[in-house]
Amino acid sequence: MFFHDYNNRKAGIYKMPDISVLIIDDEPSILKAVSMTLKQEHIAVTCADNGTLALDILKANTFDLILLDIIMPKLDGIGTLKKIRAESNVPVLLLTAKGEIEDKVLGLDSGADDYLAKPFALEELFARVRALLRRSETISERLNVPVKKKEFVNGPLVLNLSEQRFWINGAEIHLTGNEFKLLALFMQYKNSIISHEQILHSVWGPESISETQYIRVVVGRLRQKLKKGGLDQDIIRSVSGFGYILESTKSSLNHTDN
Repeated sequence: MFFHDYNNRKAGIYKMPDISVLIIDDEPSILKAVSMTLKQEHIAVTCADNGTLALDILKANTFDLILLDIIMPKLDGIGTLKKIRAESNVPVLLLTAKGEIEDKVLGLDSGADDYLAKPFALEELFARVRALLRRSETISERLNVPVKKKEFVNGPLVLNLSEQRFWINGAEIHLTGNEFKLLALFMQYKNSIISHEQILHSVWGPESISETQYIRVVVGRLRQKLKKGGLDQDIIRSVSGFGYILESTKSSLNHTDN
């Protein structure tokens, strides 16, 4: 685990070993406050005041988590996020003054893992940081899958837990971190109904304060990628007011150029 319990933290032995975070925000006060808070928890912090600089930093460095503002000069947060997602599945927490539902959906749909509206309390920020770092544990640990069970197959769909890779009919499909975790959960419990609460707990973490709209966004992205990959049937079925079920596939595929 990345961190000890709250009592250990109060006793002065709370520490996140070898964790590095990139903060991207054009507000100096935010950069200072957030970086100081994280450094107090023994987290290595790198700061960038615009998206272009951040992308340059990411070319030469890797991070466990990115905190990303939306409204920035040169390259805004959504544009930066899309470029990050083209290369990496690193967890991303959006920080922004835009708090409308449409803005949240846009951020999540662009590949963000969580969303925090400004102004925010530093305690809430750190709670979300902890939750996102928990989600970065290996998918086999998160789903409590036996060591021997490292691969799930559903017709032409093959998902490898240890390598965190996914294929449709032999062609690899790129998934974000949460897309992979959700699909792994679905394939582990194929043909079984999984509740919204079970999904939030398994994908977003036991202390998740995310809403069901997060699930809908990720499910929507998964459906699009399955279709683009050649699957001609919607195997992710919504169970109204309760959750979702992944059904067994049929053998037919649409062979399309990706």
